[in-house]
Amino acid sequence: MTREAFGSMTRRGMARLFMGLVASVGVGCGSVAAQEAIQPFPDASRLVSIGGAITEIIYGLGEGDRLVARDTTSTYPPQAEQLPDIGYMRALSPEGVLSVGPSAILAMEGSGPIETMDTLKASRIPVVTVPEGYDREAVLRKIRVVGAALNAEAKAEKLALQVEADLDAAQKEARKQTDGKRVLFVLSMQGGRVMVAGKNTAADGIINMAGAENAMDGFSGYRQVSAEAVISAAPDAVLMMARGGADHLTSEDVLSHPAIASTPAGEGGALIRMDGSYLLGFGPRTAQAVRDLAHALQETETVTD
Repeated sequence: MTREAFGSMTRRGMARLFMGLVASVGVGCGSVAAQEAIQPFPDASRLVSIGGAITEIIYGLGEGDRLVARDTTSTYPPQAEQLPDIGYMRALSPEGVLSVGPSAILAMEGSGPIETMDTLKASRIPVVTVPEGYDREAVLRKIRVVGAALNAEAKAEKLALQVEADLDAAQKEARKQTDGKRVLFVLSMQGGRVMVAGKNTAADGIINMAGAENAMDGFSGYRQVSAEAVISAAPDAVLMMARGGADHLTSEDVLSHPAIASTPAGEGGALIRMDGSYLLGFGPRTAQAVRDLAHALQETETVTD
């Protein structure tokens, strides 16, 4: 069943959103293994946030007044959009970041390019890199790392415990609803070629948290696959990000595609659309995203655009 929810993002922006991530957690010019090793910023009165989940957490901690700028992916809560936008998190310029006069920077792992991050660190402005991840533990880790950097550990622990309980409840509910349904996440269908999500991706993580199975788990990352591979995967539902404007594909466009039409999803008209940052952000709203996805998977009606 088609689910248009929570807005849309452009193809170019969302394609960039899923570029590869590195596997370290950096603080300034060094690295740490856990949030306990992070020293609070000496001065976080003029904070720049790079990464939607980080921005959500900062507001969730009641520390939003510290923010002087945010990146393009930081669109929630609504007041974040009132802040200056320093650019897309993986295509930042050091001049753009430094122009707002930050006293500290919180950046999601994978922010870049590397040259920009190196320049920011060389400027001696404290930079804490928050580890990315696509499961329950990753969400909680982000909250605690941000809390440690802002010297707000007590607030972070309270928020983490609330989010943990919500996540556990949401996952338990979801498993009862989805019954292991096979889900195909389609990132794009440019030129009729289907790019889908494999293992070790945000899409794979949220599908698993919702009690379903990723229909394309034979590889890692995002990859263009053949029509034959999609047909063999036999997904029960297709999951996509909501988009508008010229990039919008109708339900008919998707479900009638040769790679999808003869699958259970195509035959049953099972297409789900959700906002990308909400679905794949792995921040404080992830529990509700799990519920929404599980509920949509439980639905079987077809709605045309």
